[in-house]
Amino acid sequence: MSDLSSLKISEARDKLASGEVSSVELTQACLAEVDAADALGAFVHKTPEIALEQAKAADARIKAGDATAMTGIPLGIKDLFCTKGVSSQAASAILEGFKPQYESTVTTNLFDAGSVMLGKLNMDEFAMGSSNETSTYGNAVNPWRRGNEDTALTPGGSSGGSASAVAADLCLAATGTDTGGSIRQPAAFVGITGLKPTYGRCSRWGIVAFASSLDQAGPMTKDVRDAAIMLGTMAGHDPKDSTSADLPVPDFEAMLTGDIRGKVIGIPKEYRMDGMPDEIEALWHTGTEMLRDAGAEIRDITLSHTKYALPAYYVIAPAEASSNLARYDGVRFGHRAKLAQGDGITEMYEKTRAEGFGPEVQRRIMIGTYVLSAGFYDAYYNRARRVRTLIKQDFDTVFADGIDAILTPATPSAAFGLGEMSDADPVQMYLNDVFTVTVNLAGLPGIAVPAGLDKQGLPLGLQLIGRPWEEGDLLNTAYALERAAGFVAKPDRWW
Repeated sequence: MSDLSSLKISEARDKLASGEVSSVELTQACLAEVDAADALGAFVHKTPEIALEQAKAADARIKAGDATAMTGIPLGIKDLFCTKGVSSQAASAILEGFKPQYESTVTTNLFDAGSVMLGKLNMDEFAMGSSNETSTYGNAVNPWRRGNEDTALTPGGSSGGSASAVAADLCLAATGTDTGGSIRQPAAFVGITGLKPTYGRCSRWGIVAFASSLDQAGPMTKDVRDAAIMLGTMAGHDPKDSTSADLPVPDFEAMLTGDIRGKVIGIPKEYRMDGMPDEIEALWHTGTEMLRDAGAEIRDITLSHTKYALPAYYVIAPAEASSNLARYDGVRFGHRAKLAQGDGITEMYEKTRAEGFGPEVQRRIMIGTYVLSAGFYDAYYNRARRVRTLIKQDFDTVFADGIDAILTPATPSAAFGLGEMSDADPVQMYLNDVFTVTVNLAGLPGIAVPAGLDKQGLPLGLQLIGRPWEEGDLLNTAYALERAAGFVAKPDRWW
């Protein structure tokens, strides 16, 4: 493994600034790691020519004294982000060959700051999944192994390729998107940091839509400091996105003091689920004590509508997906199926969408279409929207009562084996999002921080949920938790 590719953003920034290493050297080291790690299935479109061109420009910029914190930093970009002239398929066969002639706002911000794109990263198709098993490219694989087993494990989803690439040191950081936990759950599964910002903090323009009222881009990094650095570049108001917040972007890194004395941390009783593994319960208790020892006040809280979050999410998200994915019909966008003689437009739609969409996307489109149909709209969709409002009110109430952040588990288990849940009831897979979906429904910021290993040596993470628009304060609390946990474990290299 290259020592250069294992650097954090903050470490690489300092080495680049001092001239100890160049962006070209850093990028070449990462490209070599990417080429040697095809077994992980993380990178699905490699862009070495673009990367080296951007790295040379970054070196010139550093030499001229015009560098930002992200200048010269090699990144992986989730396949959901449109990148100009580079395949952007959302891991779906229906978008095979699509090379946009425009750049997403988030990647524009990163590239304008001098970041380097190594390539596009694997993901669940249209971001629908919790295990990265719905991708048209095939599975992404977790770099961690269970004890002495050779069983291939999931890196989580939908940002599984991003998680795997960062954990395996193929890149210094990666972009992810989070609709119901798709940054935080995979981050917890691979032992890295994953931040879902407040809804509207990062522009959604140029990101292929899944559920527009829930989707939010965020950084997936090797530690909390790197998340703060990267978010500062990704975030910002975008007039092209009507949901983008016109708010200043603070210096998130400067807010990392680690001092949380006097902060009030809420522990929601509703997150103590029946059947929760003892290791998750113990980790949660340990994290609570770490924050208490750091000077925070710990307070039990109630989020009474939590039990309705998953049912509400799996009505709202498929409904929005059904609407967003209607455009992929072989006429307006996407693959068009070959037709037999006598086939009409109905057959074209049917064959095109049957060929282009995988089973999980088809399932969610059908659910979404059903709950939006006449006679069921009020019974399902509107009722779910009312439940969503109640969930948000729960959070508003506890924050108004003086809670600064909320500590919960990030996932109900460590990473499971690829294929171990694929034949199960789909609802069992959806339960992976039990601790994360509330954050998206309420539009809040949330972060997953690695905090320990289970008895089989797999990473476990804790989640912190913050007040809206207060990512700086949330990151500082996460920084204190990270320092107390002292998680430094890395997967053994087998790929």
